[in-house]
Amino acid sequence: MCVECFEKLPRFYYKDREYITWQDDEFCRVGFSEIPDIGNKEINVKVMSEAEIKAAKKKPLFLKNAIDVCLIDKIKNKTYTFTIKIYYDYDGASIARIFWRLIGSKENIEFKVAALIHDVLCENHHYVDNDRYFADRVFERLLEVGDVGAFRRWLMFHSVDNFQKFCGW
Repeated sequence: MCVECFEKLPRFYYKDREYITWQDDEFCRVGFSEIPDIGNKEINVKVMSEAEIKAAKKKPLFLKNAIDVCLIDKIKNKTYTFTIKIYYDYDGASIARIFWRLIGSKENIEFKVAALIHDVLCENHHYVDNDRYFADRVFERLLEVGDVGAFRRWLMFHSVDNFQKFCGW
């Protein structure tokens, strides 16, 4: 999306704070204080230790700017806000390598924002009052914004949802 397109996104206010409307439908609204700037870690074997290389491969993405997030659950009429700190690192969409041809790589651009928010919520259940299903639905809605097709979106949502049901949130 171009810079001019970002400037055209609608805004909303919650508790005197302005948010950019990233996603809005009958289920939820997702807003950011600013556009998430996501980077990929670079590996340089000449200067990095094995531990640093391993860590960069495990969590290859990071947030270049701090952002405030506002999630509105329209079904339960609840609003959640939290901050993601600068340099927060995460692994992207957790997709087994065997499924990359079908779904895509975990670092695909269309997954980056959805995976960022979902990873933060999985690490901080209290941000959404331990509502796993809401966190998974937000992930699914953000995949739609990222232009992930209906089948891949359905597959990713149900994979995450079922994994968390059986392996724990």
